[in-house]
Amino acid sequence: MTHAKKRLIIASVTLAALAAGLVGCSSGPTGTDGRNGEITLWTHNAGNETELAAITKIVDDYNASQSDTTVKVQAFPQDSYNDAVTAAAAAGKLPCIVDIDGPNVPNWAWAKYLTPLDLSVSFDGQLPSTLGIWNDETYSVGYYDVALAMFARASVLKESGIRIPTIQEPWTQAELDSALATLKATGKWEYPLDIGTAGTGEWLPYAYSPFLQSFGGDLIDRSDYQSAEGALNGPEAIAWAEWLQGLISNGYMAKKSGADSTLDFQNGKSAILYTGSWAAASNQEAVGDDLVVLPTVDLGNGPKVGGGSWQWGVTTGCADTEAAMDYLSFSLSPENVAAVAKAVGTIPATDAAAELVDGYETDGQFAIFREFSKEYAVLRPETPAYPFIATEFGKAFSDIINGGDPKTVLDAAVKAIDTNIKSNGGYVQQ
Repeated sequence: MTHAKKRLIIASVTLAALAAGLVGCSSGPTGTDGRNGEITLWTHNAGNETELAAITKIVDDYNASQSDTTVKVQAFPQDSYNDAVTAAAAAGKLPCIVDIDGPNVPNWAWAKYLTPLDLSVSFDGQLPSTLGIWNDETYSVGYYDVALAMFARASVLKESGIRIPTIQEPWTQAELDSALATLKATGKWEYPLDIGTAGTGEWLPYAYSPFLQSFGGDLIDRSDYQSAEGALNGPEAIAWAEWLQGLISNGYMAKKSGADSTLDFQNGKSAILYTGSWAAASNQEAVGDDLVVLPTVDLGNGPKVGGGSWQWGVTTGCADTEAAMDYLSFSLSPENVAAVAKAVGTIPATDAAAELVDGYETDGQFAIFREFSKEYAVLRPETPAYPFIATEFGKAFSDIINGGDPKTVLDAAVKAIDTNIKSNGGYVQQ
């Protein structure tokens, strides 16, 4: 068969990407994958049986649909996946297709691991946060996203006279503070709010930089991505840090939460839980009809949530990019996207796929998460510097909740980030 090709149609929206693993190289890797009628697909899902099974079925269906190309799946544990890709790139042995944690996309594109997508399908109806873009080129596409939210029991809020917020009218900072003071005063909860402060790694920038952005700060100045000065250590960022410290000093949340914040909420140890949409089904099962899903708080510049999750791209080491693009185009049917989102319990990436997933269809009980993603999502900075920024932000957050002076802590983070950017030539296109 002739592999379908058509220049990518891109929705006119602001887009970005998500996660870790700083890499760098000045020339694109070369490889032989795809020269014998076989192309290899690498995934981080070795430890996730349900998602791996969904991906494997798409591959099997594609292989059965034509006779020119056979796609082979190789799965890695998530903890070792990025290292495997980096090592393969250095050795010139990249597979044709890789999955990528969204924020890594600019870094991998800058390092010339990825080639821009050239698919036979458009991205109409695709959540903006499920596309990985750098320098106005789309390098990756995902089947799903997740969104942050707050969970509570309607009965608890009503008993305390606390308004249930909506997308149109979220809680303000003053309302949230008042609600927490009221809940604390009941004596039912040592800490009425749980925002998962025991989390580590990418959870820290994913979960807590949206609060920073709602205050009006950011991880970096996005006008040119060359400095964090003023964004991460300006008055808005200082106010964010002081607010976090106030939540702790007032006894509204723990400096370090329990290991499983979702289970603690279900067991009544907290009144309000801040976490991701992945907890929705479990919370629904545990709490039942009393569960309410709340938009996150407006701290001055509107509610914000993190955007972007694992996505798929084609590497510069692929000897048959046409076949790889054809596979990705096939994989993006509404039925395939829905199958993966259903298996993982996440937000389907497209409007058409959402209608095929129970709860995410129009007016479904979980459709609100798609609205959160559409209305509030801020992608982590679209820069190859993001993995380093994420690490520095995580250190700063930990120092702040442990009582560090906000200005001192944030100034140090800005200095480290700016030094890294300069030492890498501004991460400009190579």
